[in-house]
Amino acid sequence: MRFIRLSPLKARLVAREIQGMNAEFALASLEFMPNKAAKIISKVLASAVANGGFEPEEVIVSSCRIDRGPVLKRFRPRARGSASGIRKPTSHVFVEVSKTTKKED
Repeated sequence: MRFIRLSPLKARLVAREIQGMNAEFALASLEFMPNKAAKIISKVLASAVANGGFEPEEVIVSSCRIDRGPVLKRFRPRARGSASGIRKPTSHVFVEVSKTTKKED
C-alpha cells in the first residue's frame, strides 16, 4: 500500500512486532492492537496472503517494511498574523510472506 496517511515512525513500531510471525497469528494479534497502523498493516498482510494464493496457517511474515512517503505541508494561523507549519507524513507499507518449511522429524 502506498501513500497512506500514516506516520512511518509509529507504523514501524507495529511492523517490528509481526516480523517472523505466522501470518494467522500476526493477523489475530493485529486485530487487538489499538493503533491506526495495526488496522492498515492487517489489511496489507491479508492482501499479501491472498495474492500469493496461500492460507494464513502455512505462511510466515518474512518482512514488514514501512518506508517514508512524501510529506503534506500545511499551515496553521498563529498570533499576530504569523503561521506555523504542520507536517502530515505519508507511508509506503510493504509486507512479504513466505511459505514455511516443515522440518521432518
